[in-house]
Amino acid sequence: MAKPRVLVLRAPGTNCESETAFAFASAGAETATMHVNALVDAPRRLELFQIVCFPGGFSYGDDISAGHVAAYRLRHHLLDELAAVVDRGGLILGICNGFQILIKTGLLLPPDEHGAAATLTWNANGRYTAQWVGLKVTENRSPFLTGIDRMYLPIAHAEGRFVVRDEATLEALDRQGQLALRYEPTEEFPVGNPNGSTAGVAGVCDRTGRVFGLMPHPERCWDATHHPRWTRRGSDQLADGRKIFDNAVRYFS
Repeated sequence: MAKPRVLVLRAPGTNCESETAFAFASAGAETATMHVNALVDAPRRLELFQIVCFPGGFSYGDDISAGHVAAYRLRHHLLDELAAVVDRGGLILGICNGFQILIKTGLLLPPDEHGAAATLTWNANGRYTAQWVGLKVTENRSPFLTGIDRMYLPIAHAEGRFVVRDEATLEALDRQGQLALRYEPTEEFPVGNPNGSTAGVAGVCDRTGRVFGLMPHPERCWDATHHPRWTRRGSDQLADGRKIFDNAVRYFS
């Protein structure tokens, strides 16, 4: 079969597009990187792709709040076209800043009559946090998480704390299987929930499972030697981050 085509969408301040494109290409996809302005000028280009990814970074300098400006542009110029990707069976992935964008566009958790269901805001410690974290897959409806139980990935963000509108909303998201990924202490790093997220949530999917956003960076753990303890573990193990990209490509094979 033909390789699935992946669009990695960047904006001013995005800084993980090259690593993310490399990860998808190494998994077997045909990958293109495009500036958001180019897509706004020609939205029908989205019809050429099966997977769309919003990578990490600081889109538009995180002015106002992280992901807010990029989400505004997408919501007013490309929301219908992005929704059509999912409607025709495609996948959308948001990593770190990309997760923030997916939340604030409403693509991941569409608002209802009461407004937004959730947001990502400042870490509870009030500062930028960069470390490795243990992760537990608690819902496996997303194709990105097929066959994955636990992962160990790096985070690097200041506004990664997942908060919900109220307890009823949290219960509904949990019941619908959308709270897919949670922080979990590990032997390597025994501290869990580094940003104070509600219920330890580190990643969320939409109701279809085909839109998935997470704060950790899988593209930064593509090779076994990226693991901070790789000399003890050995270099023959499949890196945890790679599994997410492999799953996305395999979904179309």
